Amino acid sequence: MSLSSAISIAQQAFSNTAQQTAIVSKNIANAGNADYSRRLALLGSTGNGGAQVVSIYRAQNEALLKQSIASIGEASGQARLRDGLELLKSALGGNNYETAPSKMLSEFRNSLQTLASTPGNKTIAASAVTSAQDLANSLNKTSDTVQNLREDADKEIALEVDKLNGLLAEFEKANNAVKSATATGGDASDALDQRDKILKQVSEIIGISTVTRGDNDTVIFTTDGTVLFENSPRKVTFAPTTAFDASTVGNKIFVDGVPIAPGSGADTTAKGKLASLVQLRDDIAPKFQSQLDEIARGLIEMFKEGNPSATPTPIPYKPGLFTTDPALATMPAAGTVVPGLASKITVNALAKANPLLLRDGGFNGVVSNPGGAGNPSPGYTGLLDGFINKMGENMSFDPSTGLDGTSSLLNFATGSVGWLEETRKTASTADDNKRAMLSRTQEALSKQTGVSIDEELSLLLDLEQSYKASAKLVSTVDAMMAALMEAVR
Repeated sequence: MSLSSAISIAQQAFSNTAQQTAIVSKNIANAGNADYSRRLALLGSTGNGGAQVVSIYRAQNEALLKQSIASIGEASGQARLRDGLELLKSALGGNNYETAPSKMLSEFRNSLQTLASTPGNKTIAASAVTSAQDLANSLNKTSDTVQNLREDADKEIALEVDKLNGLLAEFEKANNAVKSATATGGDASDALDQRDKILKQVSEIIGISTVTRGDNDTVIFTTDGTVLFENSPRKVTFAPTTAFDASTVGNKIFVDGVPIAPGSGADTTAKGKLASLVQLRDDIAPKFQSQLDEIARGLIEMFKEGNPSATPTPIPYKPGLFTTDPALATMPAAGTVVPGLASKITVNALAKANPLLLRDGGFNGVVSNPGGAGNPSPGYTGLLDGFINKMGENMSFDPSTGLDGTSSLLNFATGSVGWLEETRKTASTADDNKRAMLSRTQEALSKQTGVSIDEELSLLLDLEQSYKASAKLVSTVDAMMAALMEAVR
């Protein structure tokens, strides 16, 4: 080997070591970055027996990356559904559902039983009316919470759609950078990291799958098969709704004109936040609202003017203890949901002025007390007993509520809370499972593509030895050159 060849090899070794050291340093600097894939400089032989860096290898595992993206979508959708259900639970008093309509209904029945034991006590009668008002307030507030949840979900959908469109625009830039680097033989590692990072962010919002073509161009599809990105982003559109009540129907989300399907079930099929938000807004919340409306309808029907134990059927509807503001003109058909009734139910103002009307009747001139309005019997309990008994007797409810179509009002109200808790519990368990699956997938991906500090430090030691060997070679050549020059003199 000539001295000039030795010098050339040493110079190339210094260059290689510098590039490898820079890559190792970059790896170490990004050791905690979940969106970074480990780099490695690949060496190839040169014509003079040396070596040079020919390419930068980026660690990757397409199968695990796709599984990670899918798991992110599933975990994100499940978590958002669980959060919505937790909000409803919190509005009902938390773990024990202390302010739920079922709890208030039970306490109201107890107050009626207390009044029935001392029917002449006006103070106890006033307490029973207060308990009735607490029940009406519980239905009002819970109904408001349900509609607020729907409105907030609608607003969040609008924000997520805007965010999604922004991410798709960023993805286009990253994808073009990857294609350009691939076409020119350049290092596409940074652009690939950025592209994968955006894919993960997109999957949190909407479930996706990807296909990478020969030129390293990636196409994104929704889990329903709609193209979300191919060469350029497809437009995701949504028209927010300004206000919600029980009869409001929220607008759909469209990807290139195709509507996004909502999730279904407590262990939701939703992939990403959008499908879960639509499920909360259009399925979970409306169903719970219908249950509240049916409880309200049952109360209005049960306490309408007239003796509930009378035969034949009591007189046509006239509002009794419970009414609405404004008052209903006719009593809704049995077993038929009246949207928003729970938000309108209230206690008749006459009961607040004269609590003993609860014992005697007479809200609309129909007095059940045998003594009449002028001389009511203080020991009369027929009307109260009828109300108490009716609470435990079966009546018809709308089966679209997801509960029994035939049940007592007490059991229906209890079943409503049970439905919510069972749905929440199932959603919470599914959330734990999907989070665990995501964690395991990300851990497996990290082992394949992440940075190990120990490995990088070990590689640094090897590079140090390589640098020392190159320096020794230069030192030797220098000594030989010096000896040669001395000999020439």
